[in-house]
Amino acid sequence: MRIIPAIDIIEGKCVRLTKGDYNTKKIYNENPLEVAKEFEASGIEYLHVVDLDGAKASEIINHKVLEQIASKTNLKIDFGGGLKSDKDLEIAFNSGANQITGGSIAVKNPTIFESWISRYGSEKIILGADFYPDNSGGKIATNGWQEESSLALIPFIANYQKKGIQYVICTDISKDGMLQGPSFEIYKEILSVRAQSRTNNDLSTALKETGPLKLIASGGISTFDEIPKLAENGCEGVIIGKAIYENKISLKQLEKFIVDGL
Repeated sequence: MRIIPAIDIIEGKCVRLTKGDYNTKKIYNENPLEVAKEFEASGIEYLHVVDLDGAKASEIINHKVLEQIASKTNLKIDFGGGLKSDKDLEIAFNSGANQITGGSIAVKNPTIFESWISRYGSEKIILGADFYPDNSGGKIATNGWQEESSLALIPFIANYQKKGIQYVICTDISKDGMLQGPSFEIYKEILSVRAQSRTNNDLSTALKETGPLKLIASGGISTFDEIPKLAENGCEGVIIGKAIYENKISLKQLEKFIVDGL
C-alpha cells in the first residue's frame, strides 16, 4: 500500500483544516517545499497536494507551489483543488503533476471530466469522492466541501468505474483532521461491492471489464496501527495529513513501513 502524505496549500503555505472548514486553518510551515523534501528524505515517493485556494475559487491558484515541489524533488505528485477546465488541467500537468484529482468537476460537469479520462487515461486522472456520511453510506460533497450534492457515494464511484476510472481518493469529511480513525467500514463496503461486481450478473458488464479499483483512503488517520489495517482491507494507498504534522505518526514509522512492507 502506498503512503501518500498530504500538503494542503493556502496562500502558498502548508496548512491543515478540520472537516474542511477554512476557519480552522492552522499553518504548519511557510515553505511547502521544505516539508516535501523532509518526506522525500524519509523514503516517501508520493505526495498529495491540494490547492485549497483553488478549491474555493474554482480555478487553479497555487500552481507555482506545485511547480517548485515537482522541479526540486523526485516525488510523484497528485494534485487537486479547483481544477475545472482544460486550461487548469494543462497548467497542473505542465507544472509537474503526475496525476490530477477531480471531485467537484466530476459532479457538476461530468462531460468534461469524462473527456479528461479519455484524453489522459485512467493512470493520470483520479476521482475525488469526498463525502459526508449518512444512513445510506454517504453523500458526495463539492466546492472545497462547502456544498453537499444528492449523489450517493458508492453509486457515484461505480458509475465512474464504468467510464474507466481506476484511482479513487475517498475522504470522509466528518473525520478529516479529527484524528479519530478512518472509515474502515465504508472502505470495506466499497471494495466489497467492487468484488461482487465481478461475479454478479445483475451488475454492469462494463464494470466487470474495468481494471481493479485502486482505492485511496483519506481522512481521520490518527495512529500508525491503522495503516496496516487499511492495507489488509485492500486499500491501494493512504493519504496522511494531520497525524504527521501533529507527530501522531513519525516519518521513521512510515519509512519502516515502506521498507518492510508491513
